[in-house]
Amino acid sequence: MLRAEDIHTYYGSSYILQGISIEVGKGEVIGILGRNGMGKTTLIRSLIGFTPPRHGRVIFRDVEITHKRAFEIARLGISVVPQGRQIFPSLNLVENLTVGYKGSHIDWTLEMIFELFPPLKQRAYHPGNQLSGGEQQMLAIGRSLMTNPSFLLMDEPTEGLSPIFVQTVGEVIRKLQQKDIAILLVEQNLRFALKYSDHILILNQGIIVHSSSPKDLDQNNEIKSRYLGV
Repeated sequence: MLRAEDIHTYYGSSYILQGISIEVGKGEVIGILGRNGMGKTTLIRSLIGFTPPRHGRVIFRDVEITHKRAFEIARLGISVVPQGRQIFPSLNLVENLTVGYKGSHIDWTLEMIFELFPPLKQRAYHPGNQLSGGEQQMLAIGRSLMTNPSFLLMDEPTEGLSPIFVQTVGEVIRKLQQKDIAILLVEQNLRFALKYSDHILILNQGIIVHSSSPKDLDQNNEIKSRYLGV
């Protein structure tokens, strides 16, 4: 579904991603791990068009999107659940959900979002800044789904969440897989990434230094210690 081929991304003169190649298939969850500052968020920004690569190619459903603008990429079916949630604090929950709504044959609706996240229905008309951290994260995921994506970029979706909300996010990932939505999952929570990913990649200083199944990584204490500090 999505393929990045030897992408190199810079911030000004700072060389961040140094030849990254990844492939994510339909309904697949690829986990991206690494310490802070290793290029994980830059990878997401490169794929969605916020910080386009200077070299290499990004292909989505056989269409090259390397130099397309972010809104054009979103229209093709890629959506971001950003780190820090970035909801609109002055808009109520329903307004946050519908601000980017894009009807299609998939048609994620308010009713479907409330079915996926039942706690949100009771908070439908509360301003974004009155929601708890867990509710804001559910809202951020729901808002992304309202654009009817076939591919989700999730940047630290469990950051700052209580265990019950972490479990909720994991259950939602499983349900989205059943709908054939592919997910690139950037995470600091190793246990979460191992549980919900089909394959794991570790980034270190802008380079993929490890690629394996979650089970193989879980058993590789040397790699976990060297690159994740575990």
